[in-house]
Amino acid sequence: MTSSDCRPQGLTSVSNRPAWRPRPDLWTLDPAVLHLNHGSWGAVPRAAQEAAARLRAESEANPAAWFRALPDRVAAARRRLAAWVGADEAGFALVPNVSAGVTVALTAVDVPPGGRIVVTSHCYGAVRFAAERFARLRGATVVEVPVPLTASPDEVVALLAPAVSGASVVLVDQVTSATATVFPVARLIELCRSAGVPVIVDGAHGPGLVPLPVPEGADFWAGNFHKWACAPRGTAGLVVAPRWRSRTMPLVVSWSEQASLPERFDWQATADYVPWLAAGAALDMLDELDWPAARAAVSAMLADGADEVANAAGGEVPELAAPAATMRLVALPPSVRVEDKAAEEALRRRIAREAGAEVNVTVHAGQAFLRLSAHAYNGPGDYELLAARLPVLF
Repeated sequence: MTSSDCRPQGLTSVSNRPAWRPRPDLWTLDPAVLHLNHGSWGAVPRAAQEAAARLRAESEANPAAWFRALPDRVAAARRRLAAWVGADEAGFALVPNVSAGVTVALTAVDVPPGGRIVVTSHCYGAVRFAAERFARLRGATVVEVPVPLTASPDEVVALLAPAVSGASVVLVDQVTSATATVFPVARLIELCRSAGVPVIVDGAHGPGLVPLPVPEGADFWAGNFHKWACAPRGTAGLVVAPRWRSRTMPLVVSWSEQASLPERFDWQATADYVPWLAAGAALDMLDELDWPAARAAVSAMLADGADEVANAAGGEVPELAAPAATMRLVALPPSVRVEDKAAEEALRRRIAREAGAEVNVTVHAGQAFLRLSAHAYNGPGDYELLAARLPVLF
């Protein structure tokens, strides 16, 4: 059992700073493991697991009745998720994940032969692969704009401005996966709009992490609900601006082909709709936690924990201009070399095996980092234990 499991629960105040007391009881996570990588796969709380189990039992008790009732139930779930992120319901479609949402968006925009798809050096790997595939299909090119890790919002905008001019489409991160940085999305959208260039926002980490995560003026925004919103995996939203709605189509052609957006995304034949329907139970749990207040306390706790881990590992916490609320980077010492994806995975597995901790390993501009991310089940003791176990690995 981790030390965080033994602590009292709830919020307290120490020197006017919120102190977090974890709620691992709301999840079914293995207490023998330090779960410090919520940002990758999320963790489905007990209430949402139980709701999903009831729904699956219902679907198998009478499949015909289940599928007859699905359209109304999916529409209700979609409306609730749209409201939770402050999206226009008429342009909010459900998709399995952000990779699917970005792929849909790239299908809808015009990228002519010789066109340019602009990304940054912080772009998520799968999204970069999607951009490269569409560039190959259309005879276009992918232009990567290098953005330093510690770039200020002004610097990010200034670096992207030359590449935006004349681009076919721009792909930007709301919260970067590899570097846990909040990008100045509103200003980047304004930059693209002034240049007449459509912009797709990768908001994978937005729901539950960024207040009102759907940015005004974006042509497309896609966000995952399985991360900070804790919904069952396979739940994501795609927000489409009015000008693109008539041409935005699901990747799977099914009986909803003639419907309008967002209904045409509701029915993808015999897919698994349980995650969408059970997502509301996760939102209920977050409401009961008063998640916005809890998130602030978790963020403060994680900042202290990251400093402790960095000191123990012989690294440092980079001074980011806009770090994500509940994610922190710990730069690893120069002796730790991570040169490719295989090496990243090898180090993750070694830390899991030898330190009993699930963390993410990322690389940016040749520098290796631990990316620590937290939710309501984490407590200070988790980082104390990680700090005690890491030195023998490096």
